Amino acid sequence: MEISNSFKYKSLNFALLSLVAAPLFSQENITKLRRPNVIVILTDDMGYSDIGCFGSEIKTPNIDRLANNGLRFTHFYNTARCSPTRASLLTGLYPHQAGMGHLSTENYKQPGYVNDLSKNAVTMAEVFQQSGYSTYMTGKWHIAKDMTVEGDKSNWPCQRGFQRFFGTLNGSGSYYDPGTLTSNNKFVAPGKNFYYTNAISDTTVKFITEHPKGKPFFFYVAYTAAHWPLHAPEKEVQKYKGLYDKGWDVIREQRFKKLKTLGIINDKCVLTERGVNIPEWKDEPLKEWQVRRMEVYAAMIDVMDQGVGKIISALEKRGELENTIIFYMHDNGGCAEPQGSDKPTIPLTAEQLILKPLSYDSIFRGKRPVYSRDGRFVRSGKGVMAGDADTWMAYNEEWANVSNTPFRLYKHWTHEGGIASPLIIHWPSGIASKGELRTPNSHLIDIMATCVDITGITYPKQFNGNSIQPYEGKSLLPAFKNNPINREYIFWEHEGNRAIRVENWKLVSRTQKVKKFTDIDENGWELYNMEIDPSETVNLASKYPEKETELTLLWEKEAQRTKAKPWPW
Repeated sequence: MEISNSFKYKSLNFALLSLVAAPLFSQENITKLRRPNVIVILTDDMGYSDIGCFGSEIKTPNIDRLANNGLRFTHFYNTARCSPTRASLLTGLYPHQAGMGHLSTENYKQPGYVNDLSKNAVTMAEVFQQSGYSTYMTGKWHIAKDMTVEGDKSNWPCQRGFQRFFGTLNGSGSYYDPGTLTSNNKFVAPGKNFYYTNAISDTTVKFITEHPKGKPFFFYVAYTAAHWPLHAPEKEVQKYKGLYDKGWDVIREQRFKKLKTLGIINDKCVLTERGVNIPEWKDEPLKEWQVRRMEVYAAMIDVMDQGVGKIISALEKRGELENTIIFYMHDNGGCAEPQGSDKPTIPLTAEQLILKPLSYDSIFRGKRPVYSRDGRFVRSGKGVMAGDADTWMAYNEEWANVSNTPFRLYKHWTHEGGIASPLIIHWPSGIASKGELRTPNSHLIDIMATCVDITGITYPKQFNGNSIQPYEGKSLLPAFKNNPINREYIFWEHEGNRAIRVENWKLVSRTQKVKKFTDIDENGWELYNMEIDPSETVNLASKYPEKETELTLLWEKEAQRTKAKPWPW
């Protein structure tokens, strides 16, 4: 198939591609080259070690297949939170530059925190569409301030470059009855036997099947698994019955050993201590309840992996798998956020219901509804067994600590437990190496840069009458051949938690109070040599004060440049 006259690769891209994927990209085959399809798969609230090819006991054979026939990047980073990650991934910018320094539901006056996707940024969908690609999305959006029927839809998916969209606009909700379920620009109700993860996968397959042959596509698949609430079909939960009876201490040790066996971590990496609020498993009084929570969490990931398998099969049936670049990653680390009180909730009385009826706005915002759609009281709290539509639970810090093996801390924070993610890149036509690991420091901002480099799509300086900021990322294409990525630093800020990494040095801090930056926090920096201490266990700030000062000044400079400052904290 000849390349269309309306689209030509840059000579540099041809040269690079010929290096990474000979003989397909040899000079004699250039005229036969087809532009590759691109699929970006993003999961929600999953930790570094939650998939099989990164150490987990959870069954993820389809994701593992992508890893075994592609590359795994072991030092890949997100932004520690959902909305910032989605904005950063889609624009190739740091989240504050895209206006999304926090969550789309919390809006501030500071330029980096308006939390509505900036019009001075372009999404990957907008860039791909203007270069002749079809563009599709399924799953979670969460980067638009206005989510109302009568409101401003200019930052909804179909107004930001996607030609077809099925998913949710908000951040979380029931898997059986999600709020803001949307088809293109219209809210829709879930059908019979609806389960959101399956709906995302099945609609992805539908869009791929209906896609016109001969035209490339860009697809963004944004699963909500395994974000709370813990909901999964019972038959899937039963597959994990008894697996977690041994408790979090043993499972964490097993994952740590598997990570070493896989070569993802080395002997310099240590298993961080159990969180201070987590008891030893032998001292846990509600073992059956705790086990059930992790069984459901595992089932949610299992169902998501089955969906990835459906997508792979759809590509194979169309003869498109070889020429499709698939990126797989997580939006933040494991989530320690609690859901529900320590005591089980009890149904409201008739008098209370008059004062507090079932609110659609509650469902809309992802909050726990009072009753499920079929009229059952939604239960929460200690001792309530997770999984069904009438429950609302999270797996809390106890199991988030397992998800983030071997690191410490969680979603929200810029220590490794909050920002470390697997990255898998699968592209049979373009990556000769199979099942290998890659170690360069890399970040969500690099996905845009990599796609521009590989496909030759044009990144604009102007779009829809707005000036567009240059993307921040570095192409990962050299790493396909195990060559280095030339970068100066990677930068983070979230809720006043700060970090910057320059080669093997990482400067990081954690605020004492959530969303409140104090004088104590100003100088609360920790310094780690990540080559010898990848788990961040030995703070070297007092030993290397010059390095701390150097990185502090660099962080402050980049905070101003990227609009992380001024901040609202």
